Amino acid sequence: MSLQFLVDGLLSGAMIGLGAIGVTLTYSILRFSNFAHGDFMAWGTYATLTVVSAIGAIVGKVHPFAPLSFGWPLVVALLVGMAFTGLLALALDAVLFARLRAKGQMIIVVMASFGASMAMRSLLEFLFSSRPAYFSRAIQIAMPVGFGIRITPDQIALLALTAVLVAGVHLLMTRTQAGREMRAVSQNLMLARVVGIDVARVVRLTWLIGGALACVAGVMIGVLVQVRPLMGFDMLLPMFSAAILGGIGSVPGAVIGGLVIGISEAAAVQFIGAEWRAAVAFVILMAVLFFRPIGLFGVRER
Repeated sequence: MSLQFLVDGLLSGAMIGLGAIGVTLTYSILRFSNFAHGDFMAWGTYATLTVVSAIGAIVGKVHPFAPLSFGWPLVVALLVGMAFTGLLALALDAVLFARLRAKGQMIIVVMASFGASMAMRSLLEFLFSSRPAYFSRAIQIAMPVGFGIRITPDQIALLALTAVLVAGVHLLMTRTQAGREMRAVSQNLMLARVVGIDVARVVRLTWLIGGALACVAGVMIGVLVQVRPLMGFDMLLPMFSAAILGGIGSVPGAVIGGLVIGISEAAAVQFIGAEWRAAVAFVILMAVLFFRPIGLFGVRER
């Protein structure tokens, strides 16, 4: 029996997990489900693709980092795209979400995020059309590693990048003053204000981190598959399922939840049928809500 579905699931889970970090932080700190998060992913990916194209037009053909399919332009463009997506999230919060949060009715904020999601998706499709785009059309040869598993250099590089980013965010949350402030706000907003924590600064940092990681997840999809305006919307249910499965507010939990969702989807494709893939995230979400609403690593609110 081939175990290729494990690699496919790990890759899919890495993308879901990176996106789920932003979802879980936004919910735990800002107390609302942001349906526009998937569109941050798409906007960041298109911003990165635009910068790559601009660099190519200026400097000409650039040789990739052998044996990868991409070179330094994608690295530079990814950094620009991460900054752009973080600032886009900040701007949307300043223009829309912050003003609605001040009214104290979070259901309005949730509905506003749903409307913002549709508007951002439609604008992206208007600007770039619905035709798929690609970072590279180079065909990589997958290397056999045993047990029927084959993996490409791009896949290895992106899995390594995911591990580095997750470790970095975990260290930020556990070893820095900013991370401790974020955890304090997520646990008790009013008490955090009483002890002098700058909640507005924590909110800004949350949007920056969530937006930047969403961009990376989108670029991973773009490098391995393709870039489409609907790419973030398609990831929305798996990301929310991963965040809830891992436990709201838990960064490692979001990543582990993403890996569980990704591997489960890949296993469903191999053993049941591709038509059942989309149902896996929903089934897992419902099971968690029924049997352990706080998730694997979640804590009950005080």
